[in-house]
Amino acid sequence: MMGFEHIDSTNVADVGGKGAHLGELSRIDGIRVPDGFCVTTDAFRRVVADVPSIDAQLDLLSRVEPDDRAAIRALSADIRRAVEGVVLPDDLVAAIGESLTRLGEQDSYAVRSSATAEDLPTASFAGQQDSYLNVVGLTEILRHVRRCWASLFTERAVTYRRRNGFDDRKVRMAVVVQRMVFPDAAGILFTADPVTSNRKIATVEAGWGLGDALVSGLVSGDAYAVRDDQVVSRRAATAVATKPGPALTDAQVVRLVRLGRRIEAHFGRPQDIEWCLAGDDFHFVQSRAITTLFPIPTTDDQDHHVYVSVGHQQMMTDAMKPLGLSLWQLTTPRPMHEAGGRLFVDVAPVLATPAGRARLLGTFGSSDPLVRDALQAVLDRGFVRSLPDEASGPTSAGPAPAGAAPAPIETDPAVVTRLIRHSEASVATLRREIQGLSGPALLDFILTDIAELKRVLFDPLSSRVIMAGMEATWWLNDHLDEWLGEKNAADALTQSVPHNVTSEMGLALLDVADTIRPYADVVAFLQRVVDEGREGDGFLDELAGLPGGREARDAVRGYLDQYGMRCAGEIDITRTRWSERPAMLVPAILGNVKNFEPGAGKRRFEQGRRESRRKEQELLTRLRALPGGEQKAEEAKRMIDRVRTFAGYREYPKYGMVSRYFAYKQALLGEADRLVRSGVLREKDDIFFLRFEELREVVRTGDVDAQLIGERREAFRSYEALTPPRVLTSDGEAVTGGYRRDDAPPGALAGLPVSAGTVEGRARVILDMAQADLEAGDILVTAYTDPSWTPLFVSVAGLVTEVGGLMTHGAVIAREYGLPAVVGVEQATRLIRDGQRIRVHGTGGYVEILA
Repeated sequence: MMGFEHIDSTNVADVGGKGAHLGELSRIDGIRVPDGFCVTTDAFRRVVADVPSIDAQLDLLSRVEPDDRAAIRALSADIRRAVEGVVLPDDLVAAIGESLTRLGEQDSYAVRSSATAEDLPTASFAGQQDSYLNVVGLTEILRHVRRCWASLFTERAVTYRRRNGFDDRKVRMAVVVQRMVFPDAAGILFTADPVTSNRKIATVEAGWGLGDALVSGLVSGDAYAVRDDQVVSRRAATAVATKPGPALTDAQVVRLVRLGRRIEAHFGRPQDIEWCLAGDDFHFVQSRAITTLFPIPTTDDQDHHVYVSVGHQQMMTDAMKPLGLSLWQLTTPRPMHEAGGRLFVDVAPVLATPAGRARLLGTFGSSDPLVRDALQAVLDRGFVRSLPDEASGPTSAGPAPAGAAPAPIETDPAVVTRLIRHSEASVATLRREIQGLSGPALLDFILTDIAELKRVLFDPLSSRVIMAGMEATWWLNDHLDEWLGEKNAADALTQSVPHNVTSEMGLALLDVADTIRPYADVVAFLQRVVDEGREGDGFLDELAGLPGGREARDAVRGYLDQYGMRCAGEIDITRTRWSERPAMLVPAILGNVKNFEPGAGKRRFEQGRRESRRKEQELLTRLRALPGGEQKAEEAKRMIDRVRTFAGYREYPKYGMVSRYFAYKQALLGEADRLVRSGVLREKDDIFFLRFEELREVVRTGDVDAQLIGERREAFRSYEALTPPRVLTSDGEAVTGGYRRDDAPPGALAGLPVSAGTVEGRARVILDMAQADLEAGDILVTAYTDPSWTPLFVSVAGLVTEVGGLMTHGAVIAREYGLPAVVGVEQATRLIRDGQRIRVHGTGGYVEILA
């Protein structure tokens, strides 16, 4: 037994998360916690170890998939029955009895579960185990202790642990026995707004009497929002005949929030607190971290900041590991802010001035209207202090103008080929010079080479080429809409442009399928690779023994030589590349084998080029028929030539960057292998949880902080479960924008039109490219697409994504392939069910769900 007075945060292993929090709460000055004690996890371990066949039952449970609810339900029920029927040892019964005598044996108690994987900073496990109220007498206390132990194996608790990576065998259960308070009112206090995540706003829910129905969601109570010691909003519950009016006065609400802030300060993060009011005293019976809040970037000032997500612009909203974050920070021209494993840019300095504000809102107005609308909402509430334009200078969001704009670049295809040739030569030099390096020399070399990476990536000529292509696109869309009423004309004109390495990558996989298609045994073998969930590249060597297997193996390896550095989330160096796990590509290859005839890659490219030329001639003919048409046609022709010359290059700098990243990664993993063999690291991927400079120091000294790596692994798991906001304020508020439009049919899902046309087909909701099973005519619905998704584009008829903008990857490739596409459709992967029939309006920017 452990009384609350002997418990603090170091005792989680002994008393579980809830017990440790109650011990900590009882230590906070001015915070009242009802008396109690904990039956420790050691008691649980001793008793459960004697449960017949428990090991065999846990073995069976460990082999069940998290989504197999029937199997989990049956196995967990067997374990619960066995635990509830166990006989408690005499010394444990005596110890519980002594604790009850000390507190009052005939008092009423709450008997509450407290698992070691509960109320943690990264996973609350709220409601996953059972608690019981109004338990009186030793016999009943003992029975309910067993019931709490058994609740560790409810279906919901087991499923939650499996989905959050917690091992059933490693979780222990303590039990909290706490004297009951019979309150006048009770409820919940969130020290941060759980809806908007605003840390400056606390929310209180209050109801008459015990708060268990309120906590469990069975009833709703009065609701209050408090900011700066003021109730800023309130919502009354339905009045109860015997208790009319609100459960708390405004003064009591403010006092409660002040106490909550004291608890929050003690734990160092926003809290979800259960409270009760007896007389005029508040008592606290629970406090846990709010695990759903997105973290705020840390700063060393009290200024207002407005953070825009980098991931939404890079089409990579997944959490990144520390090595990936730090390498990206070394690559970018200016530092970014980090939070929740994601990157953000603070745009408050730009929003502060009229000119900066107009420029930024104009940019996002065309590229990501949801960000623009969110920023406008922040401005409308006066969150950003206004400054005159002359106060503007270099900011974190961009440098101040310097001198005259560079002269327009000539429309010369040789400029693009020269840039590509220089990048290829630079990467080849890197691959040659990094060979054989190890230890500090390797880390120093990479740090030096990053300067070369930045020189190539941010070459002014490269930037001018990209801008020339974008400006030509905007010119064509604006002028042809004005002159001819032709919307998004550039979409058709940029099909099959030269030098688009990403679209070429998708078509090249069709050529791989052409090599494989004639060999039925190879196709059948690759299907088994998918069915068996094979990983690694061992299957490629196995191909050699099959008819046509050597040709298939060589085709796949040739593809990997050219594109194997790519993968989903490729801006994070720690992500698994295609060359490291070629099996990721097999579903796409098999889809191409099934859905296409030989030579499809070349035919598709030529078809796109013909369609582009046809559209060009049609538009020029229509222009010449207008007043002043010859001049209009000449201007349009110049811009068409310009967009086709430069548009394809936009995808190349990123290809060069990830090519470099992969060379770095291969060398760093070799160094990690040496560190594991020498006993410095436990696992090779430990290096992913170190920042580059930290890894450099580990390599130099041979000393590593294993605890730090463990903490970062745990933090990363929690970050993976979070959805990053497009816009986040320094108050922690996730600001959600909307599409301010009324041109979509009722019930349609609004988005941003990025590739013209309309298509109807079966929706395939796919979150992992390696799980794709597509047929011709399907419409791909996913969260985001980066270049690694391009091989799937050749198989689909349309595209819908939750994230994206006019010039992000999915939009560019959809236009090149002629696919109608709508991006920025909020919660598309949840609102559209896999297999539903949908219609994508790529010109209008909305999606209709048909059936």
